[in-house]
Amino acid sequence: MFVGLAGGGMAAAMLGHAAEPPRPQITVRDRLCIFTTPSGSSNNYMEVGGFRGGSRMTPAEGAFYLNVPNLILVRNRDLPSLPSNQQWRAKTEYEQYAIAFQPLKKVIWSVVGSGGKGGMSELPHVLALAKKFPNIGGIFLDDYVVESKKQPDGRTVGRPAVMPEELKSARERMKTVGRPMEIWVTLYTHELDPKHPRYKGCEPALAGFLDLFDVLTLWTWNGEEVRQLDESMATLESLAPKTARKALGLYMWDYFNKRPMPIELMELQCERGLKWLREGRVQYLIFLSSTLCDMGLPSVEFARQWIAEVGGQPL
Repeated sequence: MFVGLAGGGMAAAMLGHAAEPPRPQITVRDRLCIFTTPSGSSNNYMEVGGFRGGSRMTPAEGAFYLNVPNLILVRNRDLPSLPSNQQWRAKTEYEQYAIAFQPLKKVIWSVVGSGGKGGMSELPHVLALAKKFPNIGGIFLDDYVVESKKQPDGRTVGRPAVMPEELKSARERMKTVGRPMEIWVTLYTHELDPKHPRYKGCEPALAGFLDLFDVLTLWTWNGEEVRQLDESMATLESLAPKTARKALGLYMWDYFNKRPMPIELMELQCERGLKWLREGRVQYLIFLSSTLCDMGLPSVEFARQWIAEVGGQPL
């Protein structure tokens, strides 16, 4: 065997080039993310569901606990504080979070945070951070449809937190980082299907400008509707550009029903997500969220063990 390897090296040298190193194998874990908000910022949701005491898990600790290499940081309750308010600090809170994230592969940072707060005024802070930290790979727009109101005809209609023209401008401004930067957006199943009983429309219609986003992330707010994931994904695919990349959001807490996500539904969404990863229908799976990870939820433990079992499998 040794002679054969040596001979192969000599042959490559005679042809005037060295043998190319093997490309690293992409695994399931490479496509897993954790959705994070600052420590304790979702305690009120869990208290309503009977889980008291509060979470102290930080975003970086959440990624470490689940053993995933990609992270989405979403501002919640005005945290972390904007750098413009922290000139007196040796390191701003943004920088301190980014320092903790340095071991991670990819970080996506919100400019539209929880509840649709924020907007393009936050973009310069993220771009400045991305110039210092090369693993910051894009911006996230959470809770994108805002100011929803009941219309005279009975419809519920909102508006984009960031208008299409602003998205185009943001794309140009992101070029100043000097490397590719992505735009990710939250899309709820009840924002996509007019037949949904809680349908919330958007003007202008989302379908008209989904091409302005790089990654469309699909979320099911009511846990019981996870059973309709196939239909929900088909709806998104019917609206999205053919080249759009997609991610599936996996809730570990059922916010609509105020409870941990039942194990049956955790298993359903994990297995469906894995199937779609293998088929190329989605490019990422996103577990929500870091602020659940130290509350002793069975759904979180299921997710952690599932990741341990499938994370090393090749894609």
